[in-house]
Amino acid sequence: MSIAIRTTLLRTTVVAAATALTAAIFTLPAQALDAQWCKDVHIRFFVGGAEGDAFGTIVYNGAKQAAADLGPKVDYIFSQWDAEKMVQQLREAVAVKPQGIAMMGHPGDAAIMPLADEAHKEGIKMMYQNVPVPKVTAAFGGGYIGAQQEQQGRALGAEAFKLGKLKAGDKAIMIGPFENESRGARERGTVAALKEAGVEVIQLSSPPSGEWASDPNLAIPVLTAALLNNPDVKAVGYPGGQMLGNVATYMQAAGRKPGDIFNFGFDTSPQIVEGFKGGWVQLTADQQPFLQGYLPILSLCQQVVLGLAPMNVDTGAGFVTPENYEIVAELAKQALR
Repeated sequence: MSIAIRTTLLRTTVVAAATALTAAIFTLPAQALDAQWCKDVHIRFFVGGAEGDAFGTIVYNGAKQAAADLGPKVDYIFSQWDAEKMVQQLREAVAVKPQGIAMMGHPGDAAIMPLADEAHKEGIKMMYQNVPVPKVTAAFGGGYIGAQQEQQGRALGAEAFKLGKLKAGDKAIMIGPFENESRGARERGTVAALKEAGVEVIQLSSPPSGEWASDPNLAIPVLTAALLNNPDVKAVGYPGGQMLGNVATYMQAAGRKPGDIFNFGFDTSPQIVEGFKGGWVQLTADQQPFLQGYLPILSLCQQVVLGLAPMNVDTGAGFVTPENYEIVAELAKQALR
């Protein structure tokens, strides 16, 4: 066989091999991303609140949609917003050894760190939602889906000062889990912004077990007493959609009418939409909880199946006011926004 013929055959073989390799490479993503491409993955997902909880329901709906779209087996964990309960449930989740866990960050870095270490050693992929745990993710990886707590809190305080037409020397009440290092950063940020503007802020600490989030009516005696003892309060800030959606009940219990007090807080829900409609609620910061359900599951599937890096997404979407609440009203009523 001549050199020319052998050279031609060699080139043909190399080209054919390269073509076959290229075809194989390009068929891999197509096969991986067929419908239900994550069906062999087991995930434990922390919803945060109780079943039927206003905020937690939107998170749950986002997670359920992701599971329906992608196909993983998902165990949904409800915690009544109790940080200690979340830690115990995370310990149990790691022991089960799923391929991925989507964890609420409420317990904070110190409480989650040793369990994140265990998960890392077991090869379990981690995502965190709603409350960031930067020390944990720096040490053991994982992504975060949610608003940046302190930044969003400060932004809300500044917006409340502006839209509420507050001035230096005015008095406001802010409710929140102030003693929780991670979760309380948001409300501490709101307090800081208001104080920097010269507002006198009365801080009402919510129970660490999450009781007021699970049942907002439990806060009626405390908030009513604070309003009766401080009749000159101009604004009240609430730490979540559960309580903000209950504003009409609080104000009526304290003998106040719509518009007497500038009520503001976080999240959207059917109850908050009704609060805007009735003139009870004047401002809320939207953090798109549907994304906090959907994206952690999407990211875990991508990490396990495709080897991609974890997502980090700030879901803070700005402010809802009496002027624009109708834009999100229908989706809020469907527990999607």
